[in-house]
Amino acid sequence: MDAPLTAEWSTLNQEYLAGEMERLHALLQARIAQRTGEEVGVQAEPEDVPTLDPPSALERLVWLFELSSFERDLLLLAAAVELDGRFSHLCAALHDNPECSYPTFGLALTNLPGAHWDAFAPSGALRRWRLLELGTGPTLTSSPLRVSEQVLHYLMGMQALDERLLRFLLPVEPPQTLSLSLQTLADGLVATWEQEVAPLPLIQLCGEGYDGKRVVAAAACAQVGLRLYALPSERLPTSMAELDLLVALWQRDAALVPSALLVELDALEGLDAERQRAVGYLLEQVAGPLLLATRERRPLRRRPWVSFEVSKPPLDEQRGLWREVLGGQAAALNGQLDALVAQFDFDWGAIHTTGRLVGQMADADMAAALWRACRLQARSQLESLAQRLEPMATWDDLVLPEAQFQTLQTIAAHVRQRARVYEQWGFAGKGRRGLGMSALFAGPSGTGKTTAAEVLAGVLQLDLYRIDLSALVSKYIGETEKNLRRIFDAAEESGALLLFDEADALFGKRSEVKDSHDRYANIEVSYLLQRMEAYRGLAILTTNMKQSLDQAFLRRIRFVVQFPFPDVAQRTELWRRIFPAATPTEGLDVQKLARLNVAGGNIRTIALNAAFLAADAGTPVQMQHILQAARVEYAKLERPLTEAERW
Repeated sequence: MDAPLTAEWSTLNQEYLAGEMERLHALLQARIAQRTGEEVGVQAEPEDVPTLDPPSALERLVWLFELSSFERDLLLLAAAVELDGRFSHLCAALHDNPECSYPTFGLALTNLPGAHWDAFAPSGALRRWRLLELGTGPTLTSSPLRVSEQVLHYLMGMQALDERLLRFLLPVEPPQTLSLSLQTLADGLVATWEQEVAPLPLIQLCGEGYDGKRVVAAAACAQVGLRLYALPSERLPTSMAELDLLVALWQRDAALVPSALLVELDALEGLDAERQRAVGYLLEQVAGPLLLATRERRPLRRRPWVSFEVSKPPLDEQRGLWREVLGGQAAALNGQLDALVAQFDFDWGAIHTTGRLVGQMADADMAAALWRACRLQARSQLESLAQRLEPMATWDDLVLPEAQFQTLQTIAAHVRQRARVYEQWGFAGKGRRGLGMSALFAGPSGTGKTTAAEVLAGVLQLDLYRIDLSALVSKYIGETEKNLRRIFDAAEESGALLLFDEADALFGKRSEVKDSHDRYANIEVSYLLQRMEAYRGLAILTTNMKQSLDQAFLRRIRFVVQFPFPDVAQRTELWRRIFPAATPTEGLDVQKLARLNVAGGNIRTIALNAAFLAADAGTPVQMQHILQAARVEYAKLERPLTEAERW
């Protein structure tokens, strides 16, 4: 909105300010002479200063805050005391007190032309916009006045925000380039501002995207010559005194340094009552270009508002952004970019951050390095919400019937080929509903449900997060959905494999609606089903009681894998594979070990305990160690070790 300042303008601005100070100096000297009866010499006329374009900082400040000629001279006097030592002596002489070397309202009333009492009111421009700061004194008219540091810098041609504002605000640099979808949004913001409606409407940037909102806002501001500053909600003060100071300083500095404010509510999932009140107050009080980044629209009562939906870039634009960021390195991906974009739903900021990260990785395989960098970038969203499991198991660790084994491989194929089938072959164009990949792993404890999830995560090179549904379910209405929403929203970026343990805590047979609690319990189930159907990654539910799940729920799950209790043949295979190659064993008879009628998880525990017993005895693992470990495991299960199971 303002033309850029040049070195020539800066020089002329300082000359103009110096000339105005000379005029004021001559005026005050004349007042002193009148009081003492001294004769005033003829003052030299100040040299003509060329008309400034843009106007001088002093004249622009007068125009911005609609200062009267008296307020202008008072502000100039306070600035002159800081810039020219002669004015301190003038003030002391006018006060007839050598210790009062500062301007006051009393001095201004008696010595500056056009004096009026309104200039001293708290609602007057000088005090309301913190142009002058009032010190402590015995009376209002004798209290010292000081020009605000920021105003002084502005008069000297420097443009920056008050350091007190920088405790709350973050500067946002405009992007060098912008994708088509984000540029379209930025153009919409500019068109809204160019309508010049008074007051300017609040612009709400809604949706899941976070960095995209900053990028759109910064690009729009750059188009109209505004600087952008972000105010994250966690930095927003809650006391009224701090809020009022923040509003006043921002209104002043945003006028001096043409700027827009972006209030970010995405930074916190939920706001307490005090912060909600603070946000509402800020949005109602701040005039000028104001934007709000929020997940959902926030209605206002006393201010007009316009909303724009900011989504993550579509897949084609994400590909273009990756190519732009990677530059010549993109050629080394060997056609893997489609798979990368299909898996990681990154916005503008995440793509640029990951591009810088992969450039620091010493990895000969560019595609592998980029995939690993994307996983690292996406982890921050989920780390505090779920437990990340490091996949260690492989296909060889699974002992299952052939049908279940084939189903797991089919699940892996669906995830790998998602981009081709959905995007290239057009299934996504038929509608997004039902495109989410969901699976139910059902079976007794220890039958390999978690191991199977690890295998899938390892094969697909995805992060695996385990979520305990029993910990997410809340007795308070609506809280369970909020907990689930946080999980899915955080996982969307990476499409991580989500393993929901204890599904029975939420997905038992949905009850007939008899009261409000039944109704909300069913709503919780429906919400999770909805999010699973829309989730772009793979979500796996585990249960020990498949019979407790109703058929309506099962119909909406794409894959159901039953993990049976292992029979003798499967237990034999489990014992054959259970010990690592480095573990010394001696005389183990897997046929006899298979008599132990326990699940795979128990077999692993028995083998591990037997290894510790053998290590402590200084011998290889033998049958006697396994028998001793089995007795301990059976005692834990509160089961007797039968004659048929012993050897």
